[in-house]
Amino acid sequence: MELKLKEKEKFENKTAIPERPEVSLWKDAFRRMYKNKMAVLGAIIIIVLLILAIFAPYIAPYHYAKGSLKDNYAKPGDKYLLGADFMGRDVLSRIIYGTRISLSVGIIGALTAFIIGVLYGLISGYYGGKIDNIMMRIVDIMYGFPTLLLIILMMVLFKSTFAVATPGTFAGTLNAIDRAFGGLFFIFIGIGVTAWIGMARIARGMALSLREKEFVEAARATGNSNFQIMMKHMLPNLIGPCIVAVTLQIPRYITFEAFLSFIGLGVNPPTPSWGMMISEGYKAIRSYPHLALYPGIALAITMMAFNFLGDGLRDALDPRMK
Repeated sequence: MELKLKEKEKFENKTAIPERPEVSLWKDAFRRMYKNKMAVLGAIIIIVLLILAIFAPYIAPYHYAKGSLKDNYAKPGDKYLLGADFMGRDVLSRIIYGTRISLSVGIIGALTAFIIGVLYGLISGYYGGKIDNIMMRIVDIMYGFPTLLLIILMMVLFKSTFAVATPGTFAGTLNAIDRAFGGLFFIFIGIGVTAWIGMARIARGMALSLREKEFVEAARATGNSNFQIMMKHMLPNLIGPCIVAVTLQIPRYITFEAFLSFIGLGVNPPTPSWGMMISEGYKAIRSYPHLALYPGIALAITMMAFNFLGDGLRDALDPRMK
């Protein structure tokens, strides 16, 4: 009898399903994204770009503004690895310094969209009713204007109005800040005014769904304030999809900056921007294609890297993919 009981226990131990250790959402998402080779490649490229942007003065062979007229239009070679532009400035050095502009615009645009859009949409979706109606009508009005056209009009206004402002005044202070940033400050404002609109709609839609969940009702019943419910209970549950959405929008912000610089409404010369380099290089593209080709390749690689990373985050954080 004892022998039969021991055999039965061995059989039950062999057939028992082993307990799986609990894994948090973010650890599980990281593990899933790590298996996505394209997402990992995108993350590696972005890390390399960040290193180039931070340590540009130590990595670039020359200063981005220094040139020699005797070397103008120099073709790729030993002295200038990627050639020189019409003022004899090293193309490689300007591309490396241009990484700062593109990443700054993309990251700051994403942070602006995330912070303003998530808070705006969360408040609108949580309270609902008249508050939601008024807040969403403001978003609809903003959506009525083409985003790029609105940014162009704002940049024209900034460049024409604040450029002649009297020093010491509010407009003069803004102009001084813009000059200190190499022309980036007004770009940040132009993109920031419009970047949050799409994020607000995403956050609002998720907040409308979450406010009816049992855990929100339980939080209300236990005496939590509206602020506590939104920040502690609802925000952590909608932050994942919002991160994915804003990551996928970063290439769009970088494109805006490149286009503005291409048409002369972007950074102030001689601050290097990939869009400005393409604008300067396409005029001599038949004889010196490298002037437009290399900054164009840098822009394309950066945009693809963020797209790869965004797709990987979307797959990793989407619960339906489990």
